[in-house]
Order: sequence, then structure tokens, then C-alpha cells
Amino acid sequence: MEVVEWVLAGQVQQDIVGLINQAGGKAVGLTGRDGGLIRAKKLKMVDKDDPTKEHDIGFVGDIVSIDPSVVKALQDDAFIPVISPIGFGEANESYNINADVVAGKLATVLKAEKLMLLTNTPGVLNKAGELLTDLSAREIDELFADGTISGGMLPKIEGALDAAKSGVNSVHIIDGRVPHAMLLEILTDQAYGTMIRSH
Repeated sequence: MEVVEWVLAGQVQQDIVGLINQAGGKAVGLTGRDGGLIRAKKLKMVDKDDPTKEHDIGFVGDIVSIDPSVVKALQDDAFIPVISPIGFGEANESYNINADVVAGKLATVLKAEKLMLLTNTPGVLNKAGELLTDLSAREIDELFADGTISGGMLPKIEGALDAAKSGVNSVHIIDGRVPHAMLLEILTDQAYGTMIRSH
């Protein structure tokens, strides 16, 4: 966990903060500890073969609550918060939380208009490898059921869907490897990723 904190809250976060500042923004690095932002508890993994068994997977956390006041204070002064997905527990222990889950919950708590998740794929793909540009909650359930959505895409989609169902107007999963992907997705009519709707 010490190494995770060093990488996520140190090296990676500070690289992003530095790049934003270099581009003319005013970025500030945060973790879930700052301002009591993310309270967490140990995530228990239920055995896939025997639901009565739980596995201890170490310092992986689940969100208990988010207090966005430190983020709002920074936004009020036009700072850009760069948040590492590290929460803290009742005994002040640190937990590593899935970043997509944190982004989705934070978007919901902040009543964000839009949530954008950057990944290393074009978006959500069907079994033929084709991009699905527009998905509803019902269609996502079908993709879960038939195994089309699996692996690392699962928490991303779950977090996106939760945010969409909780009032975030639109959620986009786009390819972060494409130059200007965010601008292309927001400012052009062509779909460059997958948009998720709550209905």
C-alpha cells in the first residue's frame, strides 16, 4: 500500500499536475485523505463458486462516503483538482479504490453535467470488436449477461451506469490514446467513444 500511495499520490499525480500547470491551468493534487474527501472500508471479495465465502484481497477499498467540500473550494477559485483514488478507513488506514468507481461517485456527489472516462480501447466493443456508441441501462445489462462486457471494463461500466442513473447527464467512455479525444467527443457530432444513458 505504501508503494501504491507513492505511485498514485506521488509520481503519477504530480506528473499530471505538472502537465496541467504547464498548459496554463492551475492544478492541485489531492488524495481521499485531503479534507476527509473519501472515507473507505475494506472491500470483501465474494467467492464466485461459493457466495458464503469471502476473500481478503488486502488494502483494496470500497467507498463509504465522499465529502466534496475541499473539491468545491478549489473549484470556486478556478483550481483543477487531480484526485488519486486513495481513501482512508476508521483506523486511519489507507485503501486503494478503483479509480473509475471514485470518478463515478465523485461526479454524482458534485452533480456533474458530464463524466468522461478515458481508457486504452475505443470504448465499449461488441463481440465482433465494433464500437458501441450509444448504450442504455437495459442494453448494458444484456452485455453483462452474455459476457460481452468483462474484465477491466466491468467496474468502468458499473461506475458509469451508476453515475448516469444518479443524475449525471451524460457519461462517455473514450480512447485516451487518441489526440484531442475529449474535444472530439464533446465538440463534434461524430461519436468517438461510447455514451451511456440511464434509460
